Amino acid sequence: MWIGIDDTDSLKGGCTTYVATEIIAEMPYDLIKFPRLVRLNPNIPWKTRGNGAIALCIGIGGGKRKKIGEIDGKPVYLYSYKKEEADLKEVKKIVMEVIEKNYMEEADPAFVISKKKLPYWIYKKAVKGIVEKEEVEKELKEAYYHYYKQGRGIIGASAAIAWKPKDKTYELLTYGEEKWIDKESVIKMDKTCKSTFNNYDYENDYIAILPKANSPVFYGIRGDDWKELIKAKKMLKASKEERWLIFETNQATDEHLQKKKIKDIKPYESVIVKGIVKKEPKDIPGGHVVFSIYDGNEIDCTAYEPTKQFRNIIRQLRQGDEVVVYGGVREKPFTINLEKIEIKKLADVYEKVENPICKKCGKHMKSIGKGKGYRCINCGIKAKEAEAKYVKVERKIKPGFYEVPVIAMRHLTKPLKRMGIIKN
Repeated sequence: MWIGIDDTDSLKGGCTTYVATEIIAEMPYDLIKFPRLVRLNPNIPWKTRGNGAIALCIGIGGGKRKKIGEIDGKPVYLYSYKKEEADLKEVKKIVMEVIEKNYMEEADPAFVISKKKLPYWIYKKAVKGIVEKEEVEKELKEAYYHYYKQGRGIIGASAAIAWKPKDKTYELLTYGEEKWIDKESVIKMDKTCKSTFNNYDYENDYIAILPKANSPVFYGIRGDDWKELIKAKKMLKASKEERWLIFETNQATDEHLQKKKIKDIKPYESVIVKGIVKKEPKDIPGGHVVFSIYDGNEIDCTAYEPTKQFRNIIRQLRQGDEVVVYGGVREKPFTINLEKIEIKKLADVYEKVENPICKKCGKHMKSIGKGKGYRCINCGIKAKEAEAKYVKVERKIKPGFYEVPVIAMRHLTKPLKRMGIIKN
């Protein structure tokens, strides 16, 4: 039996993964699969923070079990198979009571209980685009679902159940009121546990395992090997957590991205677009850097101020560079919010070092306007732009991938480390 839940938190606080731990604590059933934390389209204007939904697969477990968490001193086990189905009436009652006790006033919570997996298209559309509530409700005829307000949470709840992992990662989340952690232990853990990622931002001296927002979450360690996450947790010097749990996630998978031609791009999508730099980068108010790419059509691309040092890479792009950009599409301004970039080929750049010399009097000519050539002020003789002396400029950047720093990285963005491009 699957339970999907979404939208119990708000910008003021709360956490849907914490609700999952509360349900597990109250439920007289076992986990048959890893709890799921599924991130959805990060560009949706009405999202709450990380736009994550959760799903639990429960029943009476059998076979081997492995410890994947601890809630208030009691171990949480994952069983290898389901011996018996859970009782729907009992599950409904527990889920409803927990949600009603824990959801934030500003939230729009919903839950879905289904004895079978839901169609994959729900997840695929929810992570890449916009889904209407009515679309999802048509697929829930054999499921039980309930919402408390407008029902927007039913989309994420269904999508979390519908997810079929083609790529996946894990996150060990801890919870507690006392939140003290030793930075040096985080750095040591990051350097020791090679399957983990996005723990610490060395460029900006930022502990990335700590949540940015008000939340019951203490810290979260992300990685490809769930067993190493437990090792990583043990390495940290920190205040004692009240509970912890490992989630299977779609984080760091790039599943939100889709390859597009510029003419086909729509607001709120996340895209991969190949093009040629047309308008060179310029700084605009707010510390943002904007340039445009062209593939027969043109679109702006923006490295926003929170991407910090990444903007210095973008500033070095020049007209004619061949690039592939990755990022979310904003409606206003209509631009690609960069997450990473691949520089495929650098254009040759030349710098003028000397104006043409007049063949009659030997004096340097003066420019008569951009692109209009030169004229000798003594003789009146003209020369073309190409007759000036140019030297080829050595470019400081090289072809390859560049990503935003950890402090600015979205949950779904696949870091270069996971792409096998860099090793650390």
